[in-house]
Amino acid sequence: MTATIKDVAEEAGVSTATVSRVLANKEGFYSERTAQRVRKVATSLGYEKNISAVELVTQKSQVIGVIISSIKTNFSNKIIEGIQDEALKHGLSVIMLYAGQNDPQLQERALKTLIERSVKGILVVAIQLTDQNLTLLQSSQIPYRFLSTSYNSDQLPSIASDDYQIGYQATQHLIQKGHRKIGLVAMDVSEYIGQQRVAGYKDAMRQSALPVKDEWVKTGMYTYDDGSNAMKAFGQQPEVTAIIGASDLASIGVLNQAVQFNIKVPEQLAIVSIDGTYLAEIVRPQLTTVTQAFYEMGTLGMQTLLDQTQPVRSRFTPIKIEIRQST
Repeated sequence: MTATIKDVAEEAGVSTATVSRVLANKEGFYSERTAQRVRKVATSLGYEKNISAVELVTQKSQVIGVIISSIKTNFSNKIIEGIQDEALKHGLSVIMLYAGQNDPQLQERALKTLIERSVKGILVVAIQLTDQNLTLLQSSQIPYRFLSTSYNSDQLPSIASDDYQIGYQATQHLIQKGHRKIGLVAMDVSEYIGQQRVAGYKDAMRQSALPVKDEWVKTGMYTYDDGSNAMKAFGQQPEVTAIIGASDLASIGVLNQAVQFNIKVPEQLAIVSIDGTYLAEIVRPQLTTVTQAFYEMGTLGMQTLLDQTQPVRSRFTPIKIEIRQST
């Protein structure tokens, strides 16, 4: 009787997933001592790798893995809702793992957890993986998509908004309202998303022959505190007459601090928020937003992940300006 991968796992005292990884030469999931033991057992039992069986492991899995950042914003709620709704249509379960804020170790741990489970697919939400962790994801041979994260590469499939257009259209709206001194706050400019939004903002300003001062761009991680601190830095008599907030929470931080300074919105300071979640409508004044299609990101991400017959490519979901009371 031919030895199976289960026989090797039992004899070596490891999981079948570990045996599979060792025999596929996928590094980073086990110690060299474990690898030597597995190979020795496989040889002694006369095990021959069944390629078809290995390929079926992922196909038979009924679990989709979602890795999400722990950035303190609320935009991901709709993405997760879209993922869950689409998963239910296909009888699939979803497990979610958090990978911190730009934390390589937590990224690696989350990836290894899902790869060891041989999940059907992996969705990475609002995270830019390090080069090492990206290589880990790609070497797993598990289908994946990035959601609400754009990469400057055609080889990395993503479902996201056009971040350049987000920055450009938000700025254009304020320029059309007559503003000439416009700030941009709470944006993480160390990553591609933030860089694209800043580029769109600066191009819109330059095309209208408007100045762009370094002090008008205040960086952050999209949080409420980042918005509030940016407004504090502008002061009670800000040079800018309008501010673009990197998220709804950040924009509410700007708004609340402006109120503390007795600055009237929008008469003395206009605010445009990026995201367009329900938070923009429950504050007063309600926030004008560049609204992203987060729910569609979730559903489309799932659809393209499951449909392996179509070419892998990145897609932009629509954005729109929703004018409310803050401009």
